[in-house]
Amino acid sequence: MTPNSAVTPDTAVTANTVQFLAADGSFAPNDAAAQFAPYLERLGEDDYRRFYRDMVVVRRFDTEAANLQRQGQLALWVPSHGQEAAQVGSAYATRPQDHIFPSYREHVVGMIRGVDMVDILRVLRGVTQGGWTPAEHGNFHLYSFVLASQTLHSTGYAMGMQFDGTTATGNPETDEAVIVYYGDGASSQGDANEALVFAASYQTPQVFFLQNNHWAISVPVSRQSRSPLYLRAGGYGMPGTQIDGNDVLASYAVTAKSMDDARAGRGPSLIEALTYRVGAHTTADDPTKYRDADDLAYWVARDPIVRLRTNLEGRGASQEFFDGIDEEAADFAADVRRRALDIRSPDRSVIFDNVYAEPHPLIDEQRAWLDRYEASFEGGEA
Repeated sequence: MTPNSAVTPDTAVTANTVQFLAADGSFAPNDAAAQFAPYLERLGEDDYRRFYRDMVVVRRFDTEAANLQRQGQLALWVPSHGQEAAQVGSAYATRPQDHIFPSYREHVVGMIRGVDMVDILRVLRGVTQGGWTPAEHGNFHLYSFVLASQTLHSTGYAMGMQFDGTTATGNPETDEAVIVYYGDGASSQGDANEALVFAASYQTPQVFFLQNNHWAISVPVSRQSRSPLYLRAGGYGMPGTQIDGNDVLASYAVTAKSMDDARAGRGPSLIEALTYRVGAHTTADDPTKYRDADDLAYWVARDPIVRLRTNLEGRGASQEFFDGIDEEAADFAADVRRRALDIRSPDRSVIFDNVYAEPHPLIDEQRAWLDRYEASFEGGEA
């Protein structure tokens, strides 16, 4: 297969792309960023450093998880390398009462909302039926491996907020909204388009956060869409904004405004975050078979962590600060590895739990069959 090019004029950063941090890390807001600039006033120096810390920690975690998969400890791993700024900025723009519907690559969003990262590893090891309880982990809902299905789930949930009267009450401290993460590949799915139709029709309190990482496994976004994805929002009757997804400040500011609008009853919106999947789609994928090395180099040079680090250095952050973050990230990854190696498979009876709310004869019959089947191997050869 001849490698495809993902860097095309319609997917590269343009004058319409909101950007605060230039590729070299300098603070250089463009014209498109002007209306979102007031939202940066909510941030202090500690927030900038927290952004950096979380981005570094999750990348180290990502590397460790990929190693665990290669060593047979996980069935699969889904890397997030390169997409940290889009996720961190948008996650911190939400409020505790908001509900978050991820795809399967939003590891740092889950971490920010209180999910134990080992629970994500349990999902990818296949020893849990879900991973965590959303209500106990910052309203961060379960990973969705059926592409774009989470967009429908989130729209239905947002409609429920309207029915329950928990949004658009005029109290920004308690009003609720929903944000859903999906990718450029999922944007081609029917589910995503149905979700956008219903969101627009019912004016749901919702933000569609589309991480355009330029690849739907081996299909480049340039083949999926002849125009920038954020322009699709207009066809549904909602605002769409394109951001530099490797700029954590752009991600934060645009998402903060969009979520405020959603909570206030001003309807749904769509954000397209231009970023790049530096690693493989999953550990079952080999991107060298279809991806151009020049494209990869182009995006690696725009690394979101390096960009923010350069900015922080210009703001006076010391080498001691950066060394401390690196040490914390290494300790975090080591702890994850230690606990991941202790993961044990659950009793097989859990596959029958929660199928029905009450005891059911069919489940009892299936459980008995499995007991007989396993007993048939006892004392003999399988």
